Amino acid sequence: MASAMKMVFALLTFVTIGMIIGALFQLAFIHKLENSYGSEFPSFKRVRKIRNDGFLLLPRGIPQWENDKEAEILRVGHVKPEILSWSPRIIVLHNFLSMEECDYLRATALPRLQTSTVVDAKTGKGMKSNVRTSSGMFLSSEERKSPMVQAIEKRISVYSQVPIENGELVQVLRYEKSQFYRPHHDYFSDTFNLKRGGQRVATMLMYLSDNVEGGETYFPMAGSGECSCGGKIVKGLSVKPIKGDAVLFWSMGLDGQSDPKSIHGGCEVLAGEKWSATKWMRQRATS
Repeated sequence: MASAMKMVFALLTFVTIGMIIGALFQLAFIHKLENSYGSEFPSFKRVRKIRNDGFLLLPRGIPQWENDKEAEILRVGHVKPEILSWSPRIIVLHNFLSMEECDYLRATALPRLQTSTVVDAKTGKGMKSNVRTSSGMFLSSEERKSPMVQAIEKRISVYSQVPIENGELVQVLRYEKSQFYRPHHDYFSDTFNLKRGGQRVATMLMYLSDNVEGGETYFPMAGSGECSCGGKIVKGLSVKPIKGDAVLFWSMGLDGQSDPKSIHGGCEVLAGEKWSATKWMRQRATS
């Protein structure tokens, strides 16, 4: 009986010591997390502010991420999400692309830019239109295999939670002074384009240039206030093009139906050049 009591006591002691050691490791990790935010961990006041404005600075400088290739590809600690609207669903991902990635996409696209087209609702094919006055090109399937493009596509997939294989080829666009794209929906109204991959679910719009006046991405049915669009004050919500930032928005609602509120456009560029890259994502694999 005595020996059994000793064994129980020893076991309890062992478990207690293990819990203490585990707690110390957890406290050490929390301490590192606190340091990554600066002088203090977010206060309750700051947490309430985060809930209100939807903006959260991700941790920086956590040692476990320094040599983590996955974290590097996803730009963990650099990308800062900001929720702009729940209906339609719109999120700005600050610092989504590095400056090198922006410059790479621009340099790749420049020699092959052509006048942009819009989808003909009757035939499903592209046609020139004064609704869209930019120039652009699509990356090829071969260019999609480059390490930098693969990293960008994986990042898009993780942040949007849409499989890579459901994405269309990246399109790079250039808007010069006085160019624009009238408000439109990204989802298809024809049946021709639905055959390969189904309906478009979401769009990742990435900005590749800075110092642009005008050229905002405009959502006329988002928000309840006013915003600037090509030098004019209009109703709705707009996002200023900032190099490296990206706008993620959904063309389909949570009910699986196309969302009319996702209508959006590119405001007129008043000065400079607006470069962007677009990734459309479908319901199913596109190939």
